[in-house]
Amino acid sequence: MSGHSKWATIKHKKAALDAKRGKTFTRIIKEITIAARNGGDPDSNARLRTAIAAAKAVSMPADNIKKAVMRGTGELEGGQIDEVMFEGYGPGGAAVLVKVATDNRNRTVSEIRHLFSKNGGSLAEQGSVAWMFERKSQILVPQDKASEEQLMDLVLDAGAEDLRNDGESWEIVSPPEAHEKVLEALQKARIESSSAEIAMLPKNLVQLEGKNAGSMLRLSEALEEHDDVQNVYSNFDIDEKEMEAFAH
Repeated sequence: MSGHSKWATIKHKKAALDAKRGKTFTRIIKEITIAARNGGDPDSNARLRTAIAAAKAVSMPADNIKKAVMRGTGELEGGQIDEVMFEGYGPGGAAVLVKVATDNRNRTVSEIRHLFSKNGGSLAEQGSVAWMFERKSQILVPQDKASEEQLMDLVLDAGAEDLRNDGESWEIVSPPEAHEKVLEALQKARIESSSAEIAMLPKNLVQLEGKNAGSMLRLSEALEEHDDVQNVYSNFDIDEKEMEAFAH
């Protein structure tokens, strides 16, 4: 399976090891606040419903969730957050999408541009690379939590398009509208997921090696560490050994 999916698995493992719970909370709170602008009732707001499910998955207190929703609906102050998708190129020509939630767009643009240039990449015009990706539901299930046989019929019946093996996790890919149904099917079967999101998945992959591979992974990590960055998507593919060496 793609190096990008492998990197996603390593990222989630690394995040757990680094105990970045505070940052995880911050990201999800911003997502809830933005989603709640379209209505504070999760029953009629699919994006809010997904965000709240993500919050519960990391044991976020109910009070934190409630306040984030109220900021989004305007019942509490502090909901002025802009959502921006930056597009750019990484080392070796890999396409990069950076989803940002910020209360200071000018500052964030400057900082993201600096991270790209510092790590051998560059920001690009809007529309330059977005066409290389498609919006999909992406759910990762650790392979020690379920077998391929257990998952295959379960997720396909729930509306999934594909079940992929990245070596450590099963990657379940579905249309965005099937996201909740697939997740619900897993929960009913008591199968734990390590990640569940509506993601921008690459249509094709760019193979990177050596210096370009290392620089691309450093760029990915630098972007992920930025306080305003919600998600980073790329179409790079890197050999598993190089990826593991970097992760360690």
